[in-house]
Amino acid sequence: MTRLAVVLFNLGGPDSLKAVRPFLFNLFKDPAIISLPAIARYPLAALISTTREKTAQANYKVMGGRSPLTPETVAQAAALEAALRTARPDLDAKVFVAMRYWTPFASETARQVAAFAPDEIVLLPLYPQFSTTTTASSLKDWARSYRGPGRSRTVCCYPTEEGLIEAHARAIETCWDKAGRPKGLRLLFSAHGLPQKVVDDGDPYQAQVEATAAAVVARLPGEWDWRICYQSRVGPMKWLGPSTDEEVRRAGAEGRGVLVSPIAFVSEHVETLVELDHEYAQLAASVGCEPYLRVPALGVDAAFIEGLARSVLQALTRPGGAQPQGAWRCPASHGRCGGESCPGKEAA
Repeated sequence: MTRLAVVLFNLGGPDSLKAVRPFLFNLFKDPAIISLPAIARYPLAALISTTREKTAQANYKVMGGRSPLTPETVAQAAALEAALRTARPDLDAKVFVAMRYWTPFASETARQVAAFAPDEIVLLPLYPQFSTTTTASSLKDWARSYRGPGRSRTVCCYPTEEGLIEAHARAIETCWDKAGRPKGLRLLFSAHGLPQKVVDDGDPYQAQVEATAAAVVARLPGEWDWRICYQSRVGPMKWLGPSTDEEVRRAGAEGRGVLVSPIAFVSEHVETLVELDHEYAQLAASVGCEPYLRVPALGVDAAFIEGLARSVLQALTRPGGAQPQGAWRCPASHGRCGGESCPGKEAA
């Protein structure tokens, strides 16, 4: 049997309160996050992780003292492995997890994959929308770590993949149904923000978030008042806008409620369970934005997992390298696109 290793990439999260500071240090020492020489970046990362430790620990205490991101990713890996074995029983498929900023690190996962001795490898980031700050960083980390056998292919992004879109649309409808289908809601697609400069320099993330949101709205029944917004801003730089808190305030001023869909997150973590569920919910109550409804992250939704399986199997049918999944191609202006077949990559 052909041995297939699939590597799922995600950011990772601290598994204890003691892990919060080293997790933050790993995050901010990444040159994809702070683009300074190492001699300046490392001391700055140490300073930021130290000054933010207590605030971050308070957030993780809300979630029981640890991030649920790694257990959720492990569950997604198990579901994907089962889907692949069902779809292609002729493959000896095994799914691995590699995290960028906490365990299991790429170096550890690389050893496990090498011991598996795969014939084929598919690298599959759990970031549907490509960014140099997430997908590219994880893939570079993997390239530094893996020295084993197997021909590799990369699914660099899948912002309009059929299963992803179906899962998001169904989750929105289910959340709306459970709330009694209140009228006059504004649908907010909330994505993790980026500094505007990153996008101006050719990062395709914003365009891909917009493509995902538009595809989801097209799948929903009826007409929706919807907007895209961005959360989790840090630092003094100009970030993508409008911000999620601005949109919550705007809805409150207009006497409207909101239904918030975490469009760029496929797992629950601090940005959803604390920022969306607590901070923005409290803001909504204070500005008269009612009801405030939050759509769950996709997790192991069957349509989403089936979409991931399709992405893996379709990747096996093409030559090696990195390509987007489905019909998406980056505009030529996005020169930092990760797909080798995208116009943006050719123009870089």
